[in-house]
Amino acid sequence: MSSQTPPTAKKVPSERVHHGDTVVDDYAWLTVKDDPETIAYLEAENAYTQQATAHLKPLQETIFQEIKGRTLETDLSVPTRKNGWWYYSRTEEGKQYGIQCRVAADGETPPELKAGESLPGEQILLDGNELAGESDFFSIGTSAVSPDGTLLAYSVNFTGDERFTLKVKDLTTGEMLPDEIPGIFYGGAWSADGTTFFYTTVDEAWRPNQVHRHTIGAASADDVIVHEEGDERFWIGIGLSRSERYLVLSIGSKITSEVRILEADDPTGEFRVVRPRETGVEYGIDHAGDHFLILHNRNAENFELATAPLDAPGDWTPLIEHREDTRLLDVEAFAGHTVVHFRRDGLTGIRVLPGDREGAEGVEPYEISFPEPIYDATPSGNPEFTTGRLRLGYTSMVTPPSVYDYDLRTRELILLKQKVVLGGYDPADYEQFREWATASDGTRVPISIVRKKGTERPAPTVLYGYGSYEISIDPSFSVARLSLLDRGFVFAVAHIRGGGEMGRRWYEDGKFQKKKNTFTDFVSAAEHLRAEGWSSTVIARGGSAGGLLMGAVANLAPETFAGVVAEVPFVDALNTILDPSLPLTVIEWDEWGDPLHDPDVYAYMKSYSPYENVDQRVYPPILAITSLNDTRVFYHEPAKWIAKLRDTADGGPFLLKTEMGAGHGGRSGRYDSWREEALALSWILDTAKVA
Repeated sequence: MSSQTPPTAKKVPSERVHHGDTVVDDYAWLTVKDDPETIAYLEAENAYTQQATAHLKPLQETIFQEIKGRTLETDLSVPTRKNGWWYYSRTEEGKQYGIQCRVAADGETPPELKAGESLPGEQILLDGNELAGESDFFSIGTSAVSPDGTLLAYSVNFTGDERFTLKVKDLTTGEMLPDEIPGIFYGGAWSADGTTFFYTTVDEAWRPNQVHRHTIGAASADDVIVHEEGDERFWIGIGLSRSERYLVLSIGSKITSEVRILEADDPTGEFRVVRPRETGVEYGIDHAGDHFLILHNRNAENFELATAPLDAPGDWTPLIEHREDTRLLDVEAFAGHTVVHFRRDGLTGIRVLPGDREGAEGVEPYEISFPEPIYDATPSGNPEFTTGRLRLGYTSMVTPPSVYDYDLRTRELILLKQKVVLGGYDPADYEQFREWATASDGTRVPISIVRKKGTERPAPTVLYGYGSYEISIDPSFSVARLSLLDRGFVFAVAHIRGGGEMGRRWYEDGKFQKKKNTFTDFVSAAEHLRAEGWSSTVIARGGSAGGLLMGAVANLAPETFAGVVAEVPFVDALNTILDPSLPLTVIEWDEWGDPLHDPDVYAYMKSYSPYENVDQRVYPPILAITSLNDTRVFYHEPAKWIAKLRDTADGGPFLLKTEMGAGHGGRSGRYDSWREEALALSWILDTAKVA
C-alpha cells in the first residue's frame, strides 16, 4: 500500500436476521478491539489521515497558536464558598491540567485573586499535573470534601474508559489514607460526620447499577451494597443535599425516575422511597428546611414544582403549576429562598421565589433580566444552604463566559469575572442573530448565528447540531471559533427537534418514530441559511448523537453540505441498539425504541441509521474523529462507516482519525485538545477553500 492510497478494509460478511430481514455486515470484524488486525487497520487509517492532511500542518500550527494566544494560560476560577472555605481552581502556563485549591473564608464576598499568585494560607487539594505524571490521558471523576472540611475523596482515570480509582486524602495532614477502591463510576457522597463515603459501580454493560457504603479506614472488601438496581433500563447515582441533611439516591431511566433518601447523620440506616417509580414520570428532590421541593412531570409535560412534607415526601402540593410555554429545568433550595431554572422561547431564565413559599413575606416571585437577545444563564456554584447571594454563569455567542453574584437583597448583578480573551478581542466587533427556518412539516426551527461585523454575505458557514436526549445547544462563546469568524465564516447552531430548546414537546417530536424530524430540521436550517443569503457553502458539524445527525444528513441530502465533521459519531445506531450486551443499549431503548423486539422500530431505525444507508451517490468530504477507549460510542462505529463510504460511495475524501489513548471526550490535556480542535478547524477552512 502506498502512502497515497487510502486503507481498504477487508470484507468478512457477517449475516444477521431480525424480523425476517437478513442483513449482511461486511465490517463487523472491526468490533473486536483486541484483535491486532483491528489495531493495525486503525493505525493505517491514522497514517492515511495524517498524510492526507499534511499540507494543513502550517495552518494547524497557526490556529493552535491563535487559540493558545487568546487564552490566559495562567488563570483561576472565581472562589466558591462552602462551610468556612473558599474553593477555587487555577491553571498555570505550560501545564495541561488544573489545580484545585482552597483558603479560609471570611464573609460572603469572594477574595480577589490574581493570576500567577497564591493567596496567603492557600491549600492545594489536588494538582492534576502531579497526579497525571507522564500519562497520555488523565481525568478526575469525583472530588468531594467531607462536610467538616477535613477529608477529600477523589477518583482518577488514566485511559479514558471512565472507570476510576477512589482515593482519600487527609486535608489536615496532607497525607493519603490507605483507602483505595478501583473500578468506581462518577460521583459520590459523604455522610454528615465524614466517617462514610458512598460511591457507585457499574455492571458488565457498564451501567451504574450499585451504590456502595465505604467506612473510612476499613477494607474495601467490607463495603456494603446499599442498593442494587436490577432493571436494566435504569441507572443510579448518589449525592448529598445542599443542606447536607439528606443523602439522595437517584434512580432513573430515560423516561422514569425514583428517588430514595436517608438522613445523612445516619449512614447505616435504610433509604426510604420518596415516591415509587411510575412509568413516564420523572422527578427530582431538594431539601428546603421544613419541607421538600419536588420537580416532576406527572400530568405536566413541561414539569411542575411541588412541595412535600418531610415525613411524607410522596405527598405533592403544586407550587409552580405547569405552563405550556415554559419548561422547568431545575430547582435549587436555599434556607431563605428558592431558585428555579427554566426555558422559554428557546432561551434559559432564572426565577427567584423569596421566602420558603411562593409569595411569602409579601414579596412576589420575579425573574432576573439579561441584556442580550440570545444568551444562556445558569445557576452555578451554589453549595452554601444559607446565603444572601446567588452565583450564576452567563454567556452568549459574543460574550465570553461570565460569573456573576446576584445579591438577593439589592437585586443587583455583580460581575465577578469574565473569561479573559487575549489578542484584543472586543465583543462589539461581532454580532449575533436569531433566525427561524421552516421545516418540511411547517414547524419553525430556531437558528442562532454569529459572525464578525463586516463579513460579506453570503459567507462560508459551519452549521452545528445535536438534537437528542432533550439536550439543548444554547448560545455560547468559543475562543477557538474566533479562528473561523476572523477568516470570514458564519457560525450557526440549528436548534432542531430532539433537543430541548423549545420545551419537552420539542424533544418528544424528535425521538422514537419521529426521529427523522431531527435530520430534516437540520437540512431545512441549512437550506434556510442559503436561501436567506447567509451562507455560500455549509459545512456540518456534530458529535456523539450529533454524529448520528451528521451521518443521517449526509445520506439524506449530501449535495447540501460542502463537508461534514463527525466527532465520536453514533453512526452504527441500528447494530448497537440491537445488541443488549453492549453498554447502555437497554437504557437507550427509551430514547430510540427497541428494534430487537419491535419490527416497526427495527424498520424505522434501519431507514435512517447512517451505516445502513450509505449508497453510491456523491458524498461531501467527511472527517470522522473517534477514540479507541470510548465507552459510549465505540470506535468501530465510525471505522465501519468510513470503510463502507470508501467502498460504496463516490465523492469524499473520507478520513478517519482515532485517538488511541482517549475516551468519549477526546484528548484530556488542554494543549492536546487545542491541537485536536486546530486539526478540525484547518480541515474546515481547507474544505471550504478559505485560506
